[in-house]
Amino acid sequence: VQLQASGGGLVEAGGSLSLSCIGSSGFTFEALAVSWFRQAPGKEREAVACLSVDDGHTYYPDSVKGRFTISHDIAEKTVYLQMNSLKLEDTGNYYCAVDYFCRTMMKPNYTTDNRGKGTQVTVSS
Repeated sequence: VQLQASGGGLVEAGGSLSLSCIGSSGFTFEALAVSWFRQAPGKEREAVACLSVDDGHTYYPDSVKGRFTISHDIAEKTVYLQMNSLKLEDTGNYYCAVDYFCRTMMKPNYTTDNRGKGTQVTVSS
């Protein structure tokens, strides 16, 4: 599957951004888990959100809990990541990926080829 993330940009600390993840034509997220990851230079990749589409369960690391929200629009076949109260350390390349279980995707050593190219988020002071 080809996934495309969009919506990144430059934002001041404390601001908000909404990222979107959409699959290739005809692709839907039903029965899947969708995660957002970020990668910053010199830092390890971090899973910042995961949504189990069928049951709606969401998972967030402590670093973003209460600030980021992952959601799914069935009609639009799009997964969103709403990011509020952005901090300098939120800077990075954000991409989405799909798999079957959030508990798998949230593991530190998780890897996948089912991911998009990503969109850059830069938070300035």
